[in-house]
Amino acid sequence: MTNNPLSVVLVSGGLDSMVSAALAREAGHRLLALSIDYNQRHLVELAAARRIATALGAERHVVLPLDLSAFGGSALTDASIAVPKDGVVEDVIPVTYVPARNTIFLSLALGWAEAAGARDLWIGVNALDYSGYPDCRPEFIAGFERLAELATRAGVEGDPFRIHAPLQTMTKADIAREAARLGIDAGMSWSCYDPVGELHCGQCDSCRLRARGFVEAGLPDPTRYAERPDTGR
Repeated sequence: MTNNPLSVVLVSGGLDSMVSAALAREAGHRLLALSIDYNQRHLVELAAARRIATALGAERHVVLPLDLSAFGGSALTDASIAVPKDGVVEDVIPVTYVPARNTIFLSLALGWAEAAGARDLWIGVNALDYSGYPDCRPEFIAGFERLAELATRAGVEGDPFRIHAPLQTMTKADIAREAARLGIDAGMSWSCYDPVGELHCGQCDSCRLRARGFVEAGLPDPTRYAERPDTGR
C-alpha cells in the first residue's frame, strides 16, 4: 500500500492545468483528475484533458457533465456572444469570464476529495499572465481554502484541505519553461477559446497569452494555429 498522498487535480486540458497536475505528481501525489464538461464552446479541450490525465498516470479521470450554458453570461457558454480577438484590455474583465467558474469547479473537486479521502486539491490558476478573472487571484484561493474548512465534515473534525495553486505567481513564460523542465509535451494541451476545427484560432486572448509565453521563454511553440498570433498585449 503506497503512503503517497492522494490529490484531486483539476485538469481542463489547458497548459496551466497540465503543469499544475504534473507538479502534483512530481511532489509524490497520486492523482484523481477532474475535468468539467460545462458545454463550453471549446469542447475540444476535453480531448486534451483525457490525453493529459493518461500521460500523467491519473488513477482515475472523471469528466463530469455540468451544463453552464443553461446560465449563459459568458462567450464560452453562449454562442451569441463573440469571443474577443483584439487582445487583452487592461483592468477589464472580458466576456470570456464564466461566472463563478473556479468556485464551482473547486467545489466539485472538494466534494470528490472528501468522498475519496484526499485532502489536497490542485488548480492551475495564475495571477500574472491571465485575462483579469477574479477567481484566479491569491485571495480567492485563500478564501476557498477557508470555506473548505467550514463547509466539510473533514474540516470541522480538524482534518483540513489544502488548495495548491503552484502557478499563482508564474508568468506564461515561466509556465512554458516549467512544462519543459517537467518533460511533459505542451503540445498535448489546448488553450484556444474559439477553435478552428482542430486548430487554435491564434487570435483570442488565450492564444495570444500562450504564444507570447513560448516566445518569452525562448522555447518552440508546439501549438498549431489557424492564424499566427500577435504576441504583444
